[in-house]
Amino acid sequence: MEKYVPVVVIKELSETDKIMTALKNYGINTAEITFRTACAAEAIAYACKNYPDMNVGAGTVINAEQCESALNAGAKFIVSPGLSVAVAKICKEKNIPYYPGCVTPTEIMMALELGITTVKFFPANVYGGLKAMKALAGPFPQIKFIPTGGVNRENIDEFLAWDKIEAVGGSFFVDEALNAK
Repeated sequence: MEKYVPVVVIKELSETDKIMTALKNYGINTAEITFRTACAAEAIAYACKNYPDMNVGAGTVINAEQCESALNAGAKFIVSPGLSVAVAKICKEKNIPYYPGCVTPTEIMMALELGITTVKFFPANVYGGLKAMKALAGPFPQIKFIPTGGVNRENIDEFLAWDKIEAVGGSFFVDEALNAK
């Protein structure tokens, strides 16, 4: 996985080219297209077909139905705001990386029982950020984190400097890519 995971909200399918091209031109080859909009599956399918060299996944996947829809559209990874056992099982069966949101010891233990060792830490700014992740790494040294929510240009280097950070996520990458000259 790339170190940067843009959280991409596509409201209309016609936005897909503009956003994916901007990310690619900005040097980012990963996109987590969220299931927050009606055209999410269609946008994932379009992005996977037209940007085959990019790592396109689905975000905000909260149930098995959305997971199946995302995978049928070609998603190469799945991200959830929390942990769904049903989504984890589907991803494991299909050998697709799944990054569930886990911010408590209990959630991390559930993830580990499901064979998951990289978790989304969301919302990072609300749940204690780097300090909290470092505390959780004590009893869970095998866990890696993808902090999302509150990650920005002011604190991104601090997150990336820690070896337990697999990647950082955020919608701000999309804004930066679209505004890059």
